[in-house]
Amino acid sequence: MKPHGNATAAPAWLGTRVLPTGSNGFASARTTPPELTHRSLVTTDDLPPPADGAFHSTVQAVPPSVLARSTWTSACPVKATDLRYVTVGFRGFDGLAHTGELLVNARAAKDLVTVFGRLFAEGYPIERMRVTSAAELTAPPTGDGNTTAVFACRPVRGQKAWSQHAYGLAVDVNPFQNPYHKGKVVLPELATSYLDRGAVRPGMIVARGPVVKAFAAIGWEWGGDYRSLKDYMHFSLTGG
Repeated sequence: MKPHGNATAAPAWLGTRVLPTGSNGFASARTTPPELTHRSLVTTDDLPPPADGAFHSTVQAVPPSVLARSTWTSACPVKATDLRYVTVGFRGFDGLAHTGELLVNARAAKDLVTVFGRLFAEGYPIERMRVTSAAELTAPPTGDGNTTAVFACRPVRGQKAWSQHAYGLAVDVNPFQNPYHKGKVVLPELATSYLDRGAVRPGMIVARGPVVKAFAAIGWEWGGDYRSLKDYMHFSLTGG
C-alpha cells in the first residue's frame, strides 16, 4: 500500500527490539526514536478494508476461533458468553478506511460501535485495531506497540485486582500517541516524546477533543483526567 498524506511505512525494526525489565517488572522509559516522534504509520490490514470506503460495523457472539486467539480463559472474571466480537471501521493515518476488530462486553458493544462511528466521521486516525492475543500479553516489551484494543484478561498495572479490560469494559486508543505515565514508568516505553501534551500531533487525545467527547457521550471516563497518574490512552465505564 502506498502511503497517503503524511503517513509513512513502519521502520523495519518496529516490534523487534526487546527492552530489559527492572525489578518492578517494567522496562525503563527511553528516548523516542526520531522515526516515531511524529508517529503516523500506514495501517497494516488485519481484516479486509471496506470496499466502499464507508463506515461499517458488526456485532456477534464470539466465534470459537477468535476466542482461541484471545487472552480469554476460564479464569477470567467474565464469561465468554458475555463477550461480543465487534468489527468497526476506522480511519488510518494514511487517510484510508480500514476494518478493526474488538472483543468487548456485550453490554458495551452497541455503545462502542457508536463511539468509533463518531471517530470515523471526525477523521480521527487510528493505526491498528485488533483482538489482543495471549502471546502479546506475555511478550517481553519492545516499547513501540500501538494497537487499539478492549479486552485483555489482566490485572490493573502493578496490582492484583482485575483491570476493567478483563471485563471488556475499557479501551486503549493509540497507546503510543497516548501513553500511560506514573512516576518513572512510561508505557509504551519509547513513547516519552508524547508526554508533552502541548505538542499536539495526529492521533493524540486531548481534553474536550473529539475522542473524549465521543466516550463521554456513552458515560465512559478518560484516564487523562486521573490525578495520581495519567493514562492518556484509556477509557472505561467505571473510570478504573
